[in-house]
Amino acid sequence: MKIAIAADHAGLPLKAEVAKVLTNLGHEVLDLGAHEYDAQDDYPDFARYVGNTIQHQQAERGVIVCGSGVGASVAANKMKGVRAAVCHDVYSAHQGVEHDDMNVLCLGARILGVEPAREVVAAFAGASFTGEERHRRRLEKVLAIEAAN
Repeated sequence: MKIAIAADHAGLPLKAEVAKVLTNLGHEVLDLGAHEYDAQDDYPDFARYVGNTIQHQQAERGVIVCGSGVGASVAANKMKGVRAAVCHDVYSAHQGVEHDDMNVLCLGARILGVEPAREVVAAFAGASFTGEERHRRRLEKVLAIEAAN
């Protein structure tokens, strides 16, 4: 699977670990930056980069890393077709994909250590939407809200 990753200055070190995990799992990683530390960069820019790749089907999923993960999630969810969530545990990371067809994982580098982050990323990347009737029904309602706005 092709997975786009991006991070602001706060998430830069953890982004490198995310890339390693995904590559080791056999995924193709599209690194959208940041590529060097810049204390003045802003998480919405990186959320947009990842969201654009999802919208243009240049990647199937994305991972955005910022300080808490919250800002990246808020920004990414403003984009049509993006279903992003902050997940700092394995269960939420796979369940978000399985039940909600989440396509962008947001991580907080100031919240989550490297080892737990590796496990969360692996759970996200390894999960698939179940397509169960109740999950499809709920997803259709979410997509209807998106279409109405």
